[in-house]
Amino acid sequence: MAALAAPASAQNFMQHALTPQPDTWPPLAQTLSRLAPRANPGVLTLAARAIHCADPGAERLAVIDYSLPSTQPRMWVFDLRQQQLLFRELVSHGAGSGDAVASTFSNIPESHQSSIGLFRTLNSYDGSNGYSLRLQGLEPGVNDNAFDRAIVIHGADYVSEEFIAKTGRIGRSHGCPAVRSEVAIPLINSIKDNQYLFTYYPDQNWLRSSAFLRCPTSAHQLAMQN
Repeated sequence: MAALAAPASAQNFMQHALTPQPDTWPPLAQTLSRLAPRANPGVLTLAARAIHCADPGAERLAVIDYSLPSTQPRMWVFDLRQQQLLFRELVSHGAGSGDAVASTFSNIPESHQSSIGLFRTLNSYDGSNGYSLRLQGLEPGVNDNAFDRAIVIHGADYVSEEFIAKTGRIGRSHGCPAVRSEVAIPLINSIKDNQYLFTYYPDQNWLRSSAFLRCPTSAHQLAMQN
């Protein structure tokens, strides 16, 4: 999705969301930032806003910050009820999204690009990539083709420090957020079955238009209907 110049009101919203002052953070964002101090607090604020809009009673939330290079751990998995950080991990992006740094995202089949926005997790299964987790994109036009595109969380040998040492980046997928093979099973089990994944990139179109970030009444209804 191409980033377009945003109107002043949208720019103000994005600036406020991405550079929040600690005393203005919503309670969940404060909790997430305390649990993951190395994560961008602005990204965690947006994740907190999205999950509160979609499902205030959610138990688990995974957050991916695709503005970071693939050589850095950029996936966090939170237990919201117990207020614990369960995982901080490397995670891949699609080959069509960029090299070491992702910059292009898509909802289009066969694009081999990652998608951003809010997802609901579905069931786990054993497939061609081993133990995997199906995802349902909740944002129309942004990620709602994820299920049909077979965008899933799975383990991959190319997600490793050894791969980084050889190539300067981790390997890339066909759009799936792949994680280290060693953590795939426990990570997937921690967020499967109607939990949530929030993936971030500073795309102005999405930041300006996402129902889950603005949270009109219909956004919660949309999440529950999907």
